[in-house]
Amino acid sequence: MSGLKQRLNDEVKSAMRSQNKERLAILRVIMAALKQKEVDERIELDDSHVLSILDKLAKQHRDSIEQFKNGGRDDLVKKETGELQVVLEFMPTPLTDAEIEQIIRETITAAGATGVKEMGKVMSQLKPRVQGRADMGKVSGMVKQLLS
Repeated sequence: MSGLKQRLNDEVKSAMRSQNKERLAILRVIMAALKQKEVDERIELDDSHVLSILDKLAKQHRDSIEQFKNGGRDDLVKKETGELQVVLEFMPTPLTDAEIEQIIRETITAAGATGVKEMGKVMSQLKPRVQGRADMGKVSGMVKQLLS
């Protein structure tokens, strides 16, 4: 079992002991998503898989928060924000724009990319380095800008 998955499992037990129902609910959602991935792909998840799932869950919560704000549902915004905070606890600290740009420049140089046509090559090398620490949509835009 990966270290991150073990930490999540320990947090579930801790939330059960302290009878923190809200925290326990979101932790169970996370564990269910991990279990679903394991069953679907018949693999044992490592930390990179766990991070990609957490990243996906965080994105879903951010989207929900945006939708609820637009719909004027402050009660649900508060609930989703709390759940997002729990998900973010298990993710590494996000990279700053300057750090992202530096990593992108290093990757472009290492890949020998010269134009936008080689963006896929750059992104495939870049993804493991920034996964879970940066929004991949934002990273993709920065790569495109630097390659053009």
